Amino acid sequence: MKRFYYLLGAVAIGGGVALWYGAQRPAATSPPGTAPPGSATPVVATDGFHGFTLGSDTARVDVTEYSDFECPFCAQFATVQMPVIHEQLIATGRVRWRFRDFPLPGHQYSRYAALVAQCAGEQGRFWEMHDQLFFHHQWAQTGKNPRGLFRDFAKQAGLDLAKYDACVNAQRYDGRIQASVEEGTALGVSGTPTFFVNGHRYGGRSTSDDFKAVADSITKSRK
Repeated sequence: MKRFYYLLGAVAIGGGVALWYGAQRPAATSPPGTAPPGSATPVVATDGFHGFTLGSDTARVDVTEYSDFECPFCAQFATVQMPVIHEQLIATGRVRWRFRDFPLPGHQYSRYAALVAQCAGEQGRFWEMHDQLFFHHQWAQTGKNPRGLFRDFAKQAGLDLAKYDACVNAQRYDGRIQASVEEGTALGVSGTPTFFVNGHRYGGRSTSDDFKAVADSITKSRK
């Protein structure tokens, strides 16, 4: 295990070029463009939810990512690095990946994007919506209310739009998103993307090669 922690420390030296977007503590504001609570029942923040995951529950390496859907560095990571990580580490059973929401206060629609992704997750399609939001990231540069566009994304992701609308209009998962923000803040997260590997904050470069190196180190140390 010592080799793993040495590796984390060594990689952290190169963290100055990491894909990371700093900001102050996220504010607990309601998502723009949503209607007042309607027919859907809000989910309480203490529902025990700890993020959407990919990969095997028995994987030796558990990575938690705190992310913001409006963050350009998060989008770059999701579209460039994550597909390789998925192919090499997640699909092979070596890594379990966990996504946690951390919408930043300087991003006008990041919390709303988190809400629509959560509502997609209610229908078992979180990762499909995750990809829609990141792979079509032009919405984050326009400054325009993306409500209609996000609904188009929901359609492309295969969602039942009536259920999606009810969930979004009621802000059903706003409490869950805030709980994720508070969890990240308690762990010292202040920008995105931020990663934790097996519970330890990762300060290295956010590349597929570096995550593979860390996974290799952990796997070898536990044989």
